[in-house]
Amino acid sequence: MKVRKVYKKILGGSRNIQFEELCKVIEAFGYRLDRKRGSHHIYEHPDAARPINLQNSRGQAKPYQIRQFLRDVEEFQLTLKD
Repeated sequence: MKVRKVYKKILGGSRNIQFEELCKVIEAFGYRLDRKRGSHHIYEHPDAARPINLQNSRGQAKPYQIRQFLRDVEEFQLTLKD
């Protein structure tokens, strides 16, 4: 699935986002996987003051983590890179 299409789905309020799709969207915004501990995937961005912690919940992204990502995109004025 295309990253922009998934991002529009997220912005539309969908709670049915695959974990792997969210990881691709986050990486398209410039985040990089810093470390992985158990089920926790920690992503960092050079322009963001705090990391994003993602957990795979049976193949789905957790809704509160999607909200945290959207908050950070707005707060740190991050843009989608093609």
